[in-house]
Amino acid sequence: MGVSQDQAILQIASVLSGSSSSKVYSLDLSLKSPNVEYLSSNEPLSFIDESSATILKLDSNQVLKNLPNLITTNSKFIISSNLINDDHSIITACKDLGFTILISSNLKESYDFTLLSYLISKFTNKSILHFYQESNEKIDLYQDDKILSLFESFNDTTLESAFKSLNSLSSKLYSEFELLNSSWFHKPEQYFVLLGNQSKLISKIPSNVGLISIKVYRPFNSSKLLDLIPSGSIVQLIEQSSINLQFQSLFLDLIDSLPNFSKVIASQLLNIDDKNIDGVIHALISNSELEKPIQNLILGSTFKTATNSSSTASKLSDDVYVKILNQVLPNSAILNNAEFLINPTPEYAYGKYLFDEEQRNKLINLVESNLSSFKDSLNDKLTSWLINAKASKPFDANDLITELESSTTNVEIIKSILSLKSYLPIKTQWLVGSDKWCYDQGLSTLHLALQNRHNVKLLIIDSDSSINVKQGKKNIGLYCMNYGNSYVSSVALYSSYTQTLSAILEADSFNYGVAVVLAYLPHYENHLDILKETKKQVDTGYWPLYRYNPFLENSEDQFKLDSSFIRNELQAFLDRENKLTLLAQRSAKLDYNLRSFNNKVSSKINQESKDSFKSLLDNLSGEPLTIAFASDGGNAENLAKKLGRRATNKGLKVKIFSMDDLSLDDLQLEQNIVFICSTSGQGEFPTNGKQFWDALKSSTIDLGTVKISTFGLGDSKYWPRAEDKHYYNKPAQDLFNKLKNLGAVLLCELGLGDDQDADGYNTGYNEWEPKLWESLGVSLDNGDEPAPITNEDMKIASNFLRGTIAEGLLDTSTGAISASDQQMTKFHGIYMQDDRDLRDERKKQGLEPAYSFMARVRLPGGCSTPEQWLKMDELADSRGNHTFKITTRATFQLHGIVKADLKEAIKGINVALMDTLAACGDVCRNVMCSALPMNQHLHNQLVESSKIISEHLLPSTTAYHELWLTDLTDLEREGGPKKIKVGGDALVDAEPLYGPTYLPRKYKIVITMPPYNDVDVWAHDVGLIAIVEDNNVIGYNVLVGGGMGTTHNNTKTYPRTGSMFGFCPIDQIHLVCEKIMLVQRDFGDRKNRKHARLKYTIDDLGVDVYKSKVEELWGHQFSEPKPFKIDSNIDYFGWTKDELDLNHFTCFIENGRIEDTAEKPQKLGLNKIAHYLKDNKVGEFRLTGNQHILVSNIPNDHLDAIKSLLKQYNLDNTDFSALRLSSSSCVAFPTCGLAMAEAERYLPVLIDKLELELEKIGLRNDSVVMRMTGCPNGCARPWMAEIALVGKSYGYYNLMLGGGYKGDRINKLYKTNVSEDEIMKILVPLFQRWAVERFEGEHFGDFVIRAGIIKPTLEGKKFWDDLNDDI
Repeated sequence: MGVSQDQAILQIASVLSGSSSSKVYSLDLSLKSPNVEYLSSNEPLSFIDESSATILKLDSNQVLKNLPNLITTNSKFIISSNLINDDHSIITACKDLGFTILISSNLKESYDFTLLSYLISKFTNKSILHFYQESNEKIDLYQDDKILSLFESFNDTTLESAFKSLNSLSSKLYSEFELLNSSWFHKPEQYFVLLGNQSKLISKIPSNVGLISIKVYRPFNSSKLLDLIPSGSIVQLIEQSSINLQFQSLFLDLIDSLPNFSKVIASQLLNIDDKNIDGVIHALISNSELEKPIQNLILGSTFKTATNSSSTASKLSDDVYVKILNQVLPNSAILNNAEFLINPTPEYAYGKYLFDEEQRNKLINLVESNLSSFKDSLNDKLTSWLINAKASKPFDANDLITELESSTTNVEIIKSILSLKSYLPIKTQWLVGSDKWCYDQGLSTLHLALQNRHNVKLLIIDSDSSINVKQGKKNIGLYCMNYGNSYVSSVALYSSYTQTLSAILEADSFNYGVAVVLAYLPHYENHLDILKETKKQVDTGYWPLYRYNPFLENSEDQFKLDSSFIRNELQAFLDRENKLTLLAQRSAKLDYNLRSFNNKVSSKINQESKDSFKSLLDNLSGEPLTIAFASDGGNAENLAKKLGRRATNKGLKVKIFSMDDLSLDDLQLEQNIVFICSTSGQGEFPTNGKQFWDALKSSTIDLGTVKISTFGLGDSKYWPRAEDKHYYNKPAQDLFNKLKNLGAVLLCELGLGDDQDADGYNTGYNEWEPKLWESLGVSLDNGDEPAPITNEDMKIASNFLRGTIAEGLLDTSTGAISASDQQMTKFHGIYMQDDRDLRDERKKQGLEPAYSFMARVRLPGGCSTPEQWLKMDELADSRGNHTFKITTRATFQLHGIVKADLKEAIKGINVALMDTLAACGDVCRNVMCSALPMNQHLHNQLVESSKIISEHLLPSTTAYHELWLTDLTDLEREGGPKKIKVGGDALVDAEPLYGPTYLPRKYKIVITMPPYNDVDVWAHDVGLIAIVEDNNVIGYNVLVGGGMGTTHNNTKTYPRTGSMFGFCPIDQIHLVCEKIMLVQRDFGDRKNRKHARLKYTIDDLGVDVYKSKVEELWGHQFSEPKPFKIDSNIDYFGWTKDELDLNHFTCFIENGRIEDTAEKPQKLGLNKIAHYLKDNKVGEFRLTGNQHILVSNIPNDHLDAIKSLLKQYNLDNTDFSALRLSSSSCVAFPTCGLAMAEAERYLPVLIDKLELELEKIGLRNDSVVMRMTGCPNGCARPWMAEIALVGKSYGYYNLMLGGGYKGDRINKLYKTNVSEDEIMKILVPLFQRWAVERFEGEHFGDFVIRAGIIKPTLEGKKFWDDLNDDI
C-alpha cells in the first residue's frame, strides 16, 4: 500500500541521515519520525548549528524569506521545498546562491529527486535545493536497504553518473532537461522550454510543439539543452512566475546560445487552470507566428500570492525594482510610490515619511491615552496594535478597523481614531528614489535620517556607476557605513538576482535605523547594452555588490562582499575601520582580490591602470581631510572641490560637503577639517552654512583633538563705509575665532580671499593653500591639473546647443536640469529658476527647491498680433504662474513653467509664429526698436530693419527644432535650420557666423527714432539711431560698445555708453551689425566672462582699432554721423494718432507685469481687448523697452469700443505721478537666482512713499527717471537712470545719481548700503533743492551734477572715479 508524498520524502531522509551525517529537520509537525527534529517557521535556519542538515517542508515562500541566511551560510543543506501555487519565481530567486537546484514535476520525480539530492551531496560542498510540485497521490516505497546500498556505493563525481546510479533503482534515466512530447517520426516545428509546472501543459500541447521541462536548473547545462533543439528552430522560453522582469532568467541563461535559433520568444505564465489553458497555448503559438513576436507576453490568471501582476510586458525602467519590492514584501509600503515618476526627490520623499510618522505618533498617543476606555476584544486588539506600532512591527488592521466602525461606545474617541485609520495598518516603510540622494541636497536629507536613526528603508536606483563622473556625486554607501548605525547594501538585479532579493529582505527586517539598498540599473535603449553594462560594472568592481549590517554580533559577518572586486573608496573605508585585515585573514581569496586584479580583468585593463590601482592602495594610509563649505554663488563650493581634488592626488582621504551637512557630533570626531566660506548679505553666512553656525556659536564642545583651518571669500570694497568694514569676510573670521576658542588645533592660520586683488580671491588662496599642505606633511606640488570646465567648454561639448537637454527633460527624479544644460537652455530662451520665497520652508520640509523655468520670446520689433497676445495669455495660465512679463527688451517672458510643461510651452509659442531661440545666451538677442505711435510708415521701417537684423544673425543650429518642435513638421522658422555634409552623406550643423563656441557673451542691438530714446540706445552693444529724410529712414548712426552689467565695488567692471562709429545706409545695416559681432567673436575675452562683453573689447582694442577692423570686414567706411536730437528715454502715455488716422493708446503697465489684481484686472482686460481685435481683424500690440504696451492701429470706428474696454478694466488710467510713469525695475525676487534684494515688488511701495513728499514739494508732474534692480547685472538698465537703486543685500541698495534724462550719460555711485529710511532722508531733501534751485527745464540728473552733489561719469572707465568720500 502506497504512502503520501511527504512520507516518501521523509523515508529517504530518515534512512540516509546516519550515512550522510545530515541531521533531519522538518517544519511540519505531522511528519512523525524519531530521526526528525522540528523547527519553528520563524527564521528556521538560524536555529541549525550543524555543518550538514536536511530540511523538509520548507515551502517556497519560506525559502524566499530565508534567502539572506542561505546566501551567507557556511553549512551544507539538503532542502526539500514544496512549490506554492505553481509559482517558480523562488527558483530563479535562488539561482545565484551557488547551490544545485533540482525541479521535480510529479510524485515519482519528487521521490526520486530526494534521493538524487543525497547522491549529489556526496561530491559537492554546496547545498542542494529540491523544489517539487505537491501531490495528493500515493506512491510505493523503495526498500530501505536498497536506498542505503545505492547511496553508500555511489562514489562518482558527476551529475550524469548520479542520474545513471538512480536509474538502477527507479528504472528511469533522468537528465537535466526532458523532452516530453516528441517521437522519432515527428519533428517539432518549435520548442517550449519551460520553467514551470509541466503537468498543466503536456496534455494540451500540439504534436508539432516540443515541450522541454527543466529538471536541473543549477548548474545550467546549456549544451545539453542545445542537444535537444535542432539549430535554426523557433524557441519559446517560458517562465511560470509571479515576478515580471524585462530579462527573465531563462533568457539570461541562454543569451550566449541565442544565435543558434531562428526566433527566440520570452513569455511569462501566471496561474494556469482548466479554464484558461487552451487560450494560453493558443496565444503562445499565435505569437510565435507573428513576424515580430511580442516579447515578455504575460498569460494566465493572477497567482493567489502575487500582489500585482500585469497582463502586458513591463517597460524597462526603474520600476522593475519597485515591482520586486511590492511582490517580495507584501507587508511593506512605498510611501512615495504614487509620486515616484513625478517627484521622487529626497526632500519630498523624506518629508512624506516624516509626515506619516507624525500622524502615526499622533494616533499612538490617541490610542494609548484612551486605551482604558475600551473593553473586551476591542481593548485586546487596540493593545496588540499599540505594541506593534511602538515596535514598528507589521500589523494587519482590517479586523480592528471593522470592529471600530461597528462599535457603538466611545463614539467621539473612535471617530478621532478613525480619522487616522489609514495609519492603523503598519507596514515597513520604504522610500524609492534616484541618485539625487547622492548630491548635496539629497545627502543633507540622508544625513538627517541617519542622525535621527529613523526606521525607514531607502531603495535608491542609480543608472550611473561612477561616483565622480557627475560633479558632487557622493558614494552614499560609504557615507552611511561611516555612521555605523545603518544597514547598507549594493545590488545589481541583472548581475545577481539572488543577492538583490537577499538585500531587500535584510533591509526590510532591519529595525535599528535607516536601511539603504543601492540598486544599479543603467539606462540604455538597447536591452543587451543594459546587460553588458551591468556585467562590466560589477565584474570590474565599479559597482560592488555587498551587504553591511553593523549590528551583527560577529564583526567578521558585519560586512559581506558579494562581488569579486571592490572600488578603492570602499577599500579605504574597510582599512580605516580595521575590518579589511579581519576579512583578509578569514579569506585568502579576498586578500588576493584586494591587492591585485584577477586574470579576467587584467586581460582587459592595461598596465597603466594596474599601476594606478596599486598607487591608490599605497595611499590608503594617507591622512583624512574633511572639507566643509558654505556657498551661495558657488565660488566657495568650487574652491572646496578644487582643494579636494588636489588633496586626493596627494594621497589624502577626502570628504567634501556643505557645512549644514556637518553636525557638531561629527565635528568632534574629525581629525583634520578645513572650512571654506563665502560672505553673504550684511556679513552673514551663506544659506547652506547658517544652520551649522547657529549651532556652533552657542556651543561649548571640546575640539582639543581636532585640527582646523579656515579660508574666507569676500570683497574688501563691498562695504566702502568705515562703519561697515567689519563685514569683510566676517563669517570666516567669526568661524575661525570660535573654533580656536573651543580648543581646536590650527593646521594653519586663517586665509582671506579678496575680490579686489589682482587675481580676485585666488590671490589670497594661493598664499594660504601651501601652508595647509605643509602642515599636513604632503607635497606642495599640485602637478598637472585639468583646467576647470568653463562656459566655452560647455558650448564646444554641446553639439551646437544640444547638450543633454533632451535627457534632462525626461528625468522625472527632479524638477531641475544639469548645470551645463542650464547654460545651454539659455540659447533656447530658457532660464531655470526656483521660488526663493519657498526655499527655506521647502528645505525644512525635506523638499528640493521649487524649480521652474522662465521662457523669453524672440520678438524682433516688439509687435504682437492679437492671436500672439492671446497665446501668451493662455500659456501663462496653462503652463506658467498666471502672469507674464513685458521685458526691458520689448518682448514677452513667461515664468513658473515646470519642467514637465516646458516643451509644450515652447511648442505653444512657436504655434503662434513666435519662438524663443536666441532670446538669451551668447548670441545676438532680441532686436528691439522704438514703439513710435505717431508715424506708422517710419515705425514699419524700424520693425523691418529689426527683423532683417534678427534673422540675419539668428543661430543656424537645428537643435532648437529637434528639442522642442519635433512634432510640428510643417512649422518653419525664419531662415530655416540647416545642416551641411561633412563627408559622404553625414550631415552636421553649421554655424557660419558664430562657429561652435558662439560669442564670448551676449550681443544686444536696439533701434531708436529721434527725438525718442525709449530703447536706451547708448546702453547696448550696438545702438542704431534712425536718420530720416522725406519721411523715409535712409540709414542709421551706429553706436558701438554700450553695456550695463557690473560687479559691486569691482573697479574692473563698469557700465559703458556706446561710442559713435558713424553713419551706415539702411541696406547695409544688417551687414554692419554682423561685422561688429564678428570682431567681438574673434577678439572678445573668452577666459574671463566678467570681462567678455563687447564694451571691454572695444576699450581693450581702442575705439579706432575696433572701428577699423569692422570697416575692413565690411569693405566700406562709416560716413560722418548725421545730425539728430534726442529729448528723453521715457514712454508717453495716452492716445495719439498717426499719419494714417489710426489711433494708438500707450498703457501704463507697472514694471511690465501683466496680472490681475483687485484694483487692476489688467490681464483680463487685455485679454478682452485682444479678443475684440482678433474678432474684428484690426489692431496690434506694441511692446516698449520701458515695459509698457501700446494698443495700436485702431480705426476710428472701433475707437469707442476700445476706450470702453480700457475704462472697464482700469487700463485707461494714466493719472500717476511722473516719477512712477518714468520708473522701471527688473524681476528680482522671488524667481531670479542672482537677486540680492527686492525690485519689482518693492519699487511701487517706495514710490508710494516718495509720491507723498513730491506732492508736498509740487513735483508730482515732473518726470524723473528712476530704476531699481535686485543686483548689479543691470537688466532694467539702472546705470542710465537719473536715480537708481541697485540691490546690495536684502533691504539694502546702492544709490546712484546723475544719469542723463535723455539716456546718454551714466550715473554714479552716491551712497552704498542704504535702507528705505536712508533713501527717503537722502532723496527728499534733494528733491526740495531741485524744486527751488533748478534752472528752467533742468532735469534732476543734470541738477545734481551742476549743484556739485555728484560728479558726472564722462566715460565707462571713469565710472569708479571721483566718488564722494562719504559713500
